[in-house]
Amino acid sequence: MEKAQEEFMQKVKEKNEGKYKKYYILTMGCQLNENDSEKISGMLSNMGYTETVNMEEADFILFNTCCVRENAEERLFGKIGEIKRLKETKPILLAIGGCMMQEKIMLDKIKKSYPFVDIVFGTHTMQNLPEYVYKALIKQEKVKDVIDIDGEIYEGLPIKRNDKFKASVTIMYGCNNFCSYCIVPYVRGRERSRSPEKILEEVQTLAKEGYKEITLLGQNVNSYKGNDRIKNFADLLNEVCKIEGIERIRFISPHPKDFTDDVIEAIANNEKVCKIIHLPLQSGNTKVLKEMNRKYTKEQYLELVEKMKKRIPNIVFSTDIIVGFPGETDEEFEDTLDVVRKVNYEQIFMFIYSIRSGTVAEKREDQIPEDIKHKRFDRLKELYEARVDENNEKYIGTEQKVLIEGFSKNNEKMYTARTDTNKVVVFKPTENEKIGDIVKVKILSAHKWYLEAEIIDERG
Repeated sequence: MEKAQEEFMQKVKEKNEGKYKKYYILTMGCQLNENDSEKISGMLSNMGYTETVNMEEADFILFNTCCVRENAEERLFGKIGEIKRLKETKPILLAIGGCMMQEKIMLDKIKKSYPFVDIVFGTHTMQNLPEYVYKALIKQEKVKDVIDIDGEIYEGLPIKRNDKFKASVTIMYGCNNFCSYCIVPYVRGRERSRSPEKILEEVQTLAKEGYKEITLLGQNVNSYKGNDRIKNFADLLNEVCKIEGIERIRFISPHPKDFTDDVIEAIANNEKVCKIIHLPLQSGNTKVLKEMNRKYTKEQYLELVEKMKKRIPNIVFSTDIIVGFPGETDEEFEDTLDVVRKVNYEQIFMFIYSIRSGTVAEKREDQIPEDIKHKRFDRLKELYEARVDENNEKYIGTEQKVLIEGFSKNNEKMYTARTDTNKVVVFKPTENEKIGDIVKVKILSAHKWYLEAEIIDERG
């Protein structure tokens, strides 16, 4: 972190000393946004603020925005309206950051319609937050600072993580793919990879602090570019697996077109890499995939899945699917259902297509009517949920290593944990294990959204 920002951080801390100032962060969007919010939380903590989960008692409120889905905008403007009422009762600093603030149309709307917003910053000026808070808090200046989208990578930002045993580590920023429905390359910029040494250093620190599971993050992790020693994502994955203390490694999101054989080998050869792979499909029809600019066909996707199944025993898949892309016919949607049947996904994240301003697909005149999109969505949901029970039943009688995440929200006498395939498991605690442990359990029964088990070993 730059020395100037550390000085601003210290000045704000001195201003807040003894005043018990509280901050509230609402994160909208993906795990990259969650990771950014942890860094924002770290900076605010170093500025003398303490976190609260009650927005109404906060002195500093920050919305970390997403621009991928249409309802994110509606949610943001609703929340801004709530803050306007709160500001009438007490002094509050309101900041808005994240992807949405990289869109000129959104930035202009904030400036014009919501002048009471104190700080606006984009995805590439987050590291300057201490300066912005200093100006807003001490100099009473409003800051609306968004720079070009191809910013630098800033290392050394303080971070306050939301979990004590699982952590995410960003390995790269931006995207070069320009899928026709997606705004991300326009707001996150071109691909920029962190140095392997910085990534490994962060993971090693997490291991020393007792973290058991990490998730490597990027818009397209398997286009990661390193250096002469650690050249690509496969090399990085192999190196991360060598770090003692880290017992589970996940990664999101890969792109099917870049899923190379050396990455498949790294998954197969390293027990630490979880055997659920998130492989975004988006559509199962080759024509629609071409119009989405995905650069693979239905057949190539299925061939990749089969190759991975043959090389990696017990591998399962999760995916993203968009329903109702412009021009999608009923027959083309049937291809998506066909892929779902053939792959038999463990998890599906389903989205109804929504127009994103500035994308290629926005200009298409063959937009699908909302009622048809919702009917297709319901069919996809029905097909997936019909297979959940069948997929769960295959776990009955098996032994699984699970990471204990805490007590069940529905039954405080039961632990809740996850398998490496991301299945939720509940079981009765004994005196021999605690939250954060990886333990071995036997699956006794399967329910719609969780498995019930019993402990069979003190430690996994």
